[in-house]
Amino acid sequence: MNKKVIIFGASGHGRVIADIVRANGDEVLGFLDDDETKNALGKVDDWKKYDAEFVVGIGNTEIRERISLLPCRWYTAIHPSAVVSPDAEIGKGTVVMPNAVINTGAKIGKHCIINTGAVVEHDNHIEDYVHVSVGVKLGGTVSVGKSVWIGIGAIVSNNLYICEGSIIGAGAVVISSISERGTYIGIPARLIEQK
Repeated sequence: MNKKVIIFGASGHGRVIADIVRANGDEVLGFLDDDETKNALGKVDDWKKYDAEFVVGIGNTEIRERISLLPCRWYTAIHPSAVVSPDAEIGKGTVVMPNAVINTGAKIGKHCIINTGAVVEHDNHIEDYVHVSVGVKLGGTVSVGKSVWIGIGAIVSNNLYICEGSIIGAGAVVISSISERGTYIGIPARLIEQK
């Protein structure tokens, strides 16, 4: 039986998730969004009106975490073109976009985003609310703390750790573990702002 799905967030990210839901043969009932200019069924707090599964289509980590605390039934959206190892673990509410690769032994937390064309290599451990952006490459046995945002095209070398709440800038190359929370950019990645 097809699942009925409502997406929190009616902007671009939410619409891409809608495509994934449909590609899996499930039905998108619509969107919930507090922005009244969006074409939505209602606001976020209207979720109780619907008998459906829900997924958060909002890139902002703090908003995604806040919404994820609602006592909904969560939908995990994995695009059919994604390559996901049978022994990888993917948490509820996580979104895996087209052409992403998640290899053997990887563990992905709840409400994460593994964006288009990202590679999560073997034995990675990615905690809750992480956003692995478009085209990111994570080498083997990388650990990523809660609520980290890894920017478009960044590369993280094997056997490294990135601490909770950090931001890795677009195109950065991480060649040593990051244990100080902050924003990192460049090749090799260096701290530019503490959080």
